[in-house]
Amino acid sequence: MATEKQKYDLIKKLEGAEVRRYHPCVLADVTVNSSYENAGNLGFRPLVTYISQNRIAMTAPVIQEQKTEHSWVVSFVMPAHENIASLPLPKNTNVSLRHLPEYHAIALSFNGYSSWHKVEQKEAELREIMKRDGLKASGPMQIARFDPPWKPGFLRHNEVIIPLSM
Repeated sequence: MATEKQKYDLIKKLEGAEVRRYHPCVLADVTVNSSYENAGNLGFRPLVTYISQNRIAMTAPVIQEQKTEHSWVVSFVMPAHENIASLPLPKNTNVSLRHLPEYHAIALSFNGYSSWHKVEQKEAELREIMKRDGLKASGPMQIARFDPPWKPGFLRHNEVIIPLSM
């Protein structure tokens, strides 16, 4: 059975990227005070415990967004049929649920490991595309990872996503 992915509609294909309208969803979040490289692993553990204890299906992607220089929010997208009222409250006080309303974003896909160096390169590429096409950011860049950590790097699918003002 395929892993459910965060729902979106393709608005426009650009040279090198896509403009999308993401559907409303619920995120389970953990804030981690760590380096980029460690934040994903540290945030993953409490989130996977939450979905495992509550028999919630794993979805993709796992999203990571920088809040401060050494603070990251790591998020799991809950299955599309869920809402905050239908989900159990997390037992771990570090895990919180939030409703994310519909939003527009630009996404650039890439394969391989999502090292900070590679993410910075892809963000710069995406910002150049935005500049070229006259698009304005409405929020911080997000890193979306679609594959489990045991998948070989060359087979991994990732995206750099930036919310847009529309």
